[in-house]
Amino acid sequence: GDPPSLRSRPNLYFPFPFLHSCLANLQGHHHSFDQITAFATMSSYGSNTGVDKKEENGEGKAPQPPSPTQIGGGVVPRPGPGEQRKVALVTGITGQDGSYLTEFLLGKGYEVHGLIRRSSNFNTARLDHLYVDPHNAAKARMKLHYADLSDASSLRRWVDALLPDEVYNLAAQSHVAVSFEIPDYTADVVGTGALRLLEAVRCAPKPIRYYQAGSSEMFGSTPPPQSESSPFHPRSPYAAAKVAAHWYTVNYREAYGLFACNGILFNHESPRRGENFVTRKITRAVGRIRLGLQTKVYLGNLSAARDWGFAGDYVEAMWMMLQQDEPGDYVVATEESHTVEEFLQAAFGYVGLDWKDHVVIDPKYFRPAEVDSLKGDSTKARKALGWKPKVGFQDLVKMMVDHDLEIAKREKVLVDAGYIDAQQQP
Repeated sequence: GDPPSLRSRPNLYFPFPFLHSCLANLQGHHHSFDQITAFATMSSYGSNTGVDKKEENGEGKAPQPPSPTQIGGGVVPRPGPGEQRKVALVTGITGQDGSYLTEFLLGKGYEVHGLIRRSSNFNTARLDHLYVDPHNAAKARMKLHYADLSDASSLRRWVDALLPDEVYNLAAQSHVAVSFEIPDYTADVVGTGALRLLEAVRCAPKPIRYYQAGSSEMFGSTPPPQSESSPFHPRSPYAAAKVAAHWYTVNYREAYGLFACNGILFNHESPRRGENFVTRKITRAVGRIRLGLQTKVYLGNLSAARDWGFAGDYVEAMWMMLQQDEPGDYVVATEESHTVEEFLQAAFGYVGLDWKDHVVIDPKYFRPAEVDSLKGDSTKARKALGWKPKVGFQDLVKMMVDHDLEIAKREKVLVDAGYIDAQQQP
C-alpha cells in the first residue's frame, strides 16, 4: 500500500504510477523516499544539511496549473564550492513582517524556509513576488512547509529536518481586538506556541539562534516612554500572551544557554499591513473615497497614540539582534508618537480631503481595555545594534496611501465595467 504520507493525498504534481515505481525501488530508504515526495508535495523538506532524520510531508496541492502561489517542492540549491549559505526558519512568513524579513534574508544570501498553516485558500500573496519555481534549483531559495504553532510535533520535525542557523518566530494571532473574541486560541498560539518552538530549538542537535517577536502592547498602561526596563502591564489577551512568550524566551536563555532574543517592536506598518488594522483600514478608505467608491469609514478610539514605524526597517533590527556576540532584548521604535486622529489628518490631507467629512465613530470598535499611549525608547538598539529607522511618519503614510490609491484605481475599472458592486461599502 501507499506510505502514510501519500494516503488520502491524491493531488500531487506527478502521477501515481511514477511514484509507485520510485517507491518500489526505494523501499527501506526513508530519506530517498522524501527526496522523491519533495518534488510532489507543497511541503517539501528541501534541506541541504545532509540530515537523514526526516518524516512524512504535509498536504498535497490542489489540482490546478502552476501559479506564483504554488510555492514549495523541488530541491533547495546547494551552496557552491567554498560557499556557506545560512539557513533561516521563519514562522509567520506569510504575514507583513515575514514577507519583508524573507526579502531581507534572501538579499543576504540566506536559504529561507517558512512554516505556514494549512488552509483551503492560498494565503501567500505577500510572497508571490519572491516565488521561484522549485525546479529552478539554481534560484529557488525560499521554501514553504506545513506546520502550526499549536502542533509541537510539526515544529520539532521541521527544526530537526532543516537544522536552521536562525529561527524567527513571527507567527501569532496578532490582532488585539480579535484576541478579546478568541482569547483561548490567542493564548495557545502566541504564548504556548512560542514555548513549543523554543523547546524544539533547545532539543535540536546543533546550536540555533532564536528570535521572538514581542510587542509594544505588552507595556499596556505603563506610561511612556517605554524601554527594556519598563514594567509590563498588558491590557488584552494578545498582550498577555506576548508577555508569556517574552518570559519563556528569557527563561530558555537563562536556563539552557540558548542564544534567544526578544525584539519588543512598537507598531510598524506598510502597504502589506492587513486591512483590518486601523492604519491600513484608513489608507484603503482614503483611496476608495478619493475615487468615489466609498463615502464613509467607521472607526473607534481616535485619541489612542502609537509609535508608528515602517515594517521594512524593523525586520533589519530582528536580523541584527541575532548577529551579536551575546543575546539580549531590544526595544525597536521611532521614538515618536502620533494619535489615530493625526494619522487620519495625514492620510486624508495627502489627497486633499477633510477626514471629518468621512469618518464615523462606531462604539463597537472600542476595546474592553484601551491602551492610551505607546512611545518607545530604543536607545539600546540604536547604540548596541547601530539600528535606526529610515522611514518617518509622514513618508510612511504617503507610501501607504499611494499604494492604496493604485488598488482603488484598479477597483474602479472593475466597478465601471460592472464586475464589482461599489455599493458594498457605505
